[in-house]
Amino acid sequence: MDFKSRGKTHHLFSSHAILIITFAQLFGTSLWFSANSAAANLIQEWHITVADIGWLTNAVQAGFILGTFLIAFTGFADRFKASFIFTGAALLGAFFNLCFAWLAQGLIDGMIYRFCVGLCLAGIYPIGMKLIVQWAPHRAGAVLALLVAMLTLGTALPHALNGLSANLNWHYVITFSSILASVAALLIFILGDDQSAQVVKKRISTENAFQVFKIKKFKASALGYFGHMWELYAFWTMLPLFIAHSGVLKALGLSNVPLATFLIMACGAVGCLLGGYWSKTYGSDRVAMGALFLSGLSCLIFAFAWRYLPAWSLLIVLIVWSASVIADSPQFSALASVACPLEKLGAALSIQNSIGFAITIVSIASTTYAFDQIGLDSAWILLLGPVLGILGFYRTMSKTE
Repeated sequence: MDFKSRGKTHHLFSSHAILIITFAQLFGTSLWFSANSAAANLIQEWHITVADIGWLTNAVQAGFILGTFLIAFTGFADRFKASFIFTGAALLGAFFNLCFAWLAQGLIDGMIYRFCVGLCLAGIYPIGMKLIVQWAPHRAGAVLALLVAMLTLGTALPHALNGLSANLNWHYVITFSSILASVAALLIFILGDDQSAQVVKKRISTENAFQVFKIKKFKASALGYFGHMWELYAFWTMLPLFIAHSGVLKALGLSNVPLATFLIMACGAVGCLLGGYWSKTYGSDRVAMGALFLSGLSCLIFAFAWRYLPAWSLLIVLIVWSASVIADSPQFSALASVACPLEKLGAALSIQNSIGFAITIVSIASTTYAFDQIGLDSAWILLLGPVLGILGFYRTMSKTE
């Protein structure tokens, strides 16, 4: 076989691998908001509040933060095969998710199980990003957009399951997420790593893990990403409440909040794919900043005008907000992956994710608490993320020129 033929074969196999990884990401990340899809049931059965649902979400975020810090500081992500880490994490995540569905009796033990799920997600989301960059290093913006689109659908999927199975016990809805995560583990186990991928034998210290922030372009993308993260997960947490209390169900002709949540949240997948396509022409930096500006503008309109706009207008605002709030994420990750040396990529993505998700704990807790006090005006809190993210990105990038 000549060189050209070998190149075509590798391209076809890498395309096949990308397809497998994206579906595995879809199935694996369905664990993330599986508990939120049952929020109404949990509030009723466990006699908890909206703020308590926020703490359940934050338990996942806290587990994810600890997991990504451990991965980054030990060099685990770069010393072992990514497929090995992903497979083990998906299986463990499925197990702890089952424990939440069938063993949790209240908020405290529920938070413990959700924390363990978050630990496992640290071996799914950033490791999935590393896997897909392995297989397509020269198409980082486009393939990461596809991967994050699957993350978005995976996050929204439990809402769809809950909405389409209104008479089904919520325990079974959450169990289905565990089944999907187990399928994800099987897919990645069969696929394995790109044979050309290398593992790092040398231990990466805590100091070295943070040294990636000395790279100006990585620091700029990370600051933009942190602003994006302040907004993203709090928005996803609050979306069912925004829908239920703003009257947009009338515009959709639905009375099913979980299904409406899925339909609006799924628009984020479209936003990711469009961002990946436009990144080929305009570059990841412009797409990321454009999406962050658009999500901030949508947040501003919703927070300012929810009392005055008709239901159909608010629906459009939520759709645009949902599409733009996640579209910048893969582009920030693409910028980070290009800025970092390949041997530090796993640690760099893990540390960026870890800090970003630490920020979400504050924004989720603040927004859910504020909703109990001031209702839909709590949306103002989310605006802080896009404003600081844009300022941080441009100020740091200006210093590199």
